[in-house]
Amino acid sequence: MEARKGRRLAWSAAMFSVATGISRVLGLIREMVAGYYFGARGPINAFTVAFQIPNLIRILVADAALSGAFVPVFSELLEKGERARAWRVASTVLWLLLLGLSAVTAVFILLAPLFIPLVTSGYEDLTVRLSQILFPIVVLLGVSGVVVGVLNAYEEFAIPALTPVAWNLVIIAGLVIGVPQAQTADAELYIYAVSIVVGTVVQVLLPVPWLRGLDGRLRVALDWRDPAVRRVFKLMIPVTVSLGLINLNAVIGTFVAAVYIDSTIAPNAIDKAFRIYMLPQGMFSVAVATVLFPALSRLATRADWDGFRETVATGLRQIAFLLIPASVVCAVLAEPIVRLVYERGEFEPDQTPIVASALAAFSLGLAFNGAMLLLNRAFFSLQAPRIPTLVAAGNLIFNGLLYVALYRVGVWGVPLAISIANIAGALALVLLLRRRIGRLELGRTGGALLRIAAASAVLGAVAYGVWWALDDALGRDFVGQLISVGFGVSAGGAAYLVACRLLGVREIDTLLSLRARFRRP
Repeated sequence: MEARKGRRLAWSAAMFSVATGISRVLGLIREMVAGYYFGARGPINAFTVAFQIPNLIRILVADAALSGAFVPVFSELLEKGERARAWRVASTVLWLLLLGLSAVTAVFILLAPLFIPLVTSGYEDLTVRLSQILFPIVVLLGVSGVVVGVLNAYEEFAIPALTPVAWNLVIIAGLVIGVPQAQTADAELYIYAVSIVVGTVVQVLLPVPWLRGLDGRLRVALDWRDPAVRRVFKLMIPVTVSLGLINLNAVIGTFVAAVYIDSTIAPNAIDKAFRIYMLPQGMFSVAVATVLFPALSRLATRADWDGFRETVATGLRQIAFLLIPASVVCAVLAEPIVRLVYERGEFEPDQTPIVASALAAFSLGLAFNGAMLLLNRAFFSLQAPRIPTLVAAGNLIFNGLLYVALYRVGVWGVPLAISIANIAGALALVLLLRRRIGRLELGRTGGALLRIAAASAVLGAVAYGVWWALDDALGRDFVGQLISVGFGVSAGGAAYLVACRLLGVREIDTLLSLRARFRRP
């Protein structure tokens, strides 16, 4: 029974990974198109800074924070058989968010000219106007957060994961059609911002039809006196603070880059590196954490602590198995990956090493950031968000000190500071969760990590060696880099799987079981 359940969760994670992977690849293509038109140096840095504040507010109340508070309460009501009440609670949360976020958006648009100039040393007027165009996405994604939360509670993951595909396609179309028609550099960036807003509208509407097949519906409701509604928002406050503090690190890093390093390239170079970094993050750790979150919520509701511990430990090992090799690839092949992805059009060769250094620095904390995503959701499923909130607050202070110490080394100092803080945060969360629920199979997990790290070292050596040999023979045009990087990553991946098999890494069995399932007629 437990083995069958584990395979079902692995299958859901795989399907979510595929769906998320498609959207992440399209997101990377979107960044390639943006890099072609705007490069990494110049006014595009105004767009990067302008997007930080609405994106932070989205994270605070309209994305993972909402899911982290809403899914446990909604899942608990479903588990208790109170389905009508669960849907009434979901409807009330949706309308309260819609009203509240509309007010926040209006205030921000009015006050943007006062505080945006404080966080950048260049392109102030353009940054203000772009932020005002972009901020309505917060309202739209508040609605989307409730819809996606309901679908996830019913273990429907693939459709919500595919909606960003449409978002990216709309933005790519807006750039390709609109930018060549623009008369000025500022107008090109306005087209980019409007395309994001239109894409967000499409993203919100697409998953709505899948609600019809469920056993309830969202409707107009403002039953704010329901204790479950109050519990969602009560949980949301510390969850918002916790996730907000985590993501505030990156926002502050962008502002540090804009004010203290180089406002003409540093913010966008870090953002370009971050987009590549987020590809394996979104495909693997977000998939594992999202799929396991409803299961963890149900296990916590039933007080099945053995199942809870086993699920967390399994998730941590799966994240390590997928992200440690990804981090090694991003580190050893940082420059050729950046060259392959971005170097064309307005993105000139002298910008590649700057972005590559940021990518290599980000890669150090990739697996730890993935672990933090799962560990935070473990605490949220326990409806005990105070602990990750305190960890996030300590992490924010630590990260700030690291910024002060490392920004002088250049653009890569900001992502290096974030990576070191991620390592510290993940270790703190593991120790505190162990205190809360007891053993976490740390001995088995530690042994798996050592074997995975050894196999990843083999991957790095093979991937770099194959790339170096082919790069020297084929040159550095697009086709040459596509072949050398592609063969390098493929050879390294094959060597990793062989090394894992020889070292007895048990997490590889999940891949083999999925392969068998795909082959089954």
